[in-house]
Order: sequence, then structure tokens, then C-alpha cells
Amino acid sequence: QVQLAESGGGLVQAGGSLRLSCVASRSTFSINDIGWYRQAPGTEREMVARSINDADAKYGDFVKGRFTISRDNFQNTVYLQMNNLEPDDTAVYYCNAIVFAYGRNYEFWGPGTQVTVSS
Repeated sequence: QVQLAESGGGLVQAGGSLRLSCVASRSTFSINDIGWYRQAPGTEREMVARSINDADAKYGDFVKGRFTISRDNFQNTVYLQMNNLEPDDTAVYYCNAIVFAYGRNYEFWGPGTQVTVSS
């Protein structure tokens, strides 16, 4: 079992920056795949960024170099630095973790943090 707690969301003007944090209840050294998704009202949840085995990062096509995912495994924390935010980035941002154990993947979600970008 992994509990995830996001923070860092808020209201920012277009062009501004935010840094989201996700603190895990267990060592992120043991989490194979951890990252961020987002969901705006009336849309499906989409992948924003993922850190895979702490060696590879993947981003959604819409990121276009504006966001950076990073891990601090000693603090059990994953960050999402978001720069040059746009109104279309407005959404609830969720932390997601996948742990491989007992021959299968287990998936966990945080409750989310709201990001609102004003024009």
C-alpha cells in the first residue's frame, strides 16, 4: 500500500510557474514508476509526466518542454516543476505510483491538487 499526498497547487497567471510536490508513504526507491496526471472538467485524465525506474522521464505531448519531473528519493518526494503555464493547464493534478510486487503491478493515486491558470 502506498499513500500519496500532493501539494503546491493554486492560482497563477498565464506565463507563471508552480511546483507541485507528491510525498509518498514509502520509499520512492521502491516505486518503479511514479508521476503526474491531470484532469480538467469534462475531459479524460491524461498523463503529464512520469519518472520510470528513476532513469527515464516521459511527458505528454502538450508539455513541450515547459514541465520537468524530478525525484528526491531520500525525501520520498516527486516534484513537477511547471513553467510558462497556460489557461489550458487548468486541471486537478494527481500523483500516480505503480509498484511491482508479487508478480503484478499495483497502482495508487493521490487525492489531487487544483491548478488554476488565469488569462
